Amino acid sequence: MTKYHKLRKSILRLSLGLVLLFLFRLIYGYNEPTYNDSFIYTEMSMEIPLEIAVRKNYATTKYPATNQTAIHVDQKYEKIADIDATTHQFDQDEKQLREQIESLKGLIQFENKTGNDGYRHLHLVIGVPPKNFDQLYHNLIAIGNITSKEITKKDKTNEYNELKAKRASLTETKRSLEDLKLKSGEINEYILLENRILEIEQQLQELGVSLGSFDSENEFCTVKFELSERQPLQIEHLQIIKNAMEWSISTYLKIMLILTVIALFSYLLALIIEKIKNNI
Repeated sequence: MTKYHKLRKSILRLSLGLVLLFLFRLIYGYNEPTYNDSFIYTEMSMEIPLEIAVRKNYATTKYPATNQTAIHVDQKYEKIADIDATTHQFDQDEKQLREQIESLKGLIQFENKTGNDGYRHLHLVIGVPPKNFDQLYHNLIAIGNITSKEITKKDKTNEYNELKAKRASLTETKRSLEDLKLKSGEINEYILLENRILEIEQQLQELGVSLGSFDSENEFCTVKFELSERQPLQIEHLQIIKNAMEWSISTYLKIMLILTVIALFSYLLALIIEKIKNNI
């Protein structure tokens, strides 16, 4: 075999590797779903504080008396699920989302929908009966492409008990002050006494609102769901071929460089070993 034929055969073998890489990338790149994430609507991704958006949702777990405990215990807790999802079928997924909420007796307590077609963003805060929380959560994480999900449960029993104790204390203080009004005294003292009673009444009203969130009739758990629309990135066939060729050449050169370094290192190592043997 002449040197020309050997050279041509070597070139063909090297070219075959490049062609195989190109075909692999062409097939893989064509079937790979790509989305246009270059548009980032930072305002829409801002976290909306739950305490500002809606009232707090609380629920109760009742633990009946047992042989170990002589009394039953009611645990007050706050349970919140955070779900973020993206979709390129916004209308369809939004419809499914609302159907799931309605079917499980959820209540939309806060809604914010913004953006133009292709870049819409929907933020919902949903109150759901505690018994339906798990089912709604599992149904919602099947909508769109979930990017993050989290469930947080916080015990609120101590907070509830402190509110009740504070209300009882203020009620007793108010009663004592009202008894003092029946006694004679200076007009200034009477005015100060009346103002103090009004302050206590205002505090009692605020406590009543806070304690009202714990009422068993209004018990809810919270689900926060954010749905962001992403448009599929349309790539022309020539662009696909161009991308595949650029990737193939770049990857092929890197592979050849690595192989060259390995061969050079092996050659130098062989020379060193051969020199050591000759010296011995």
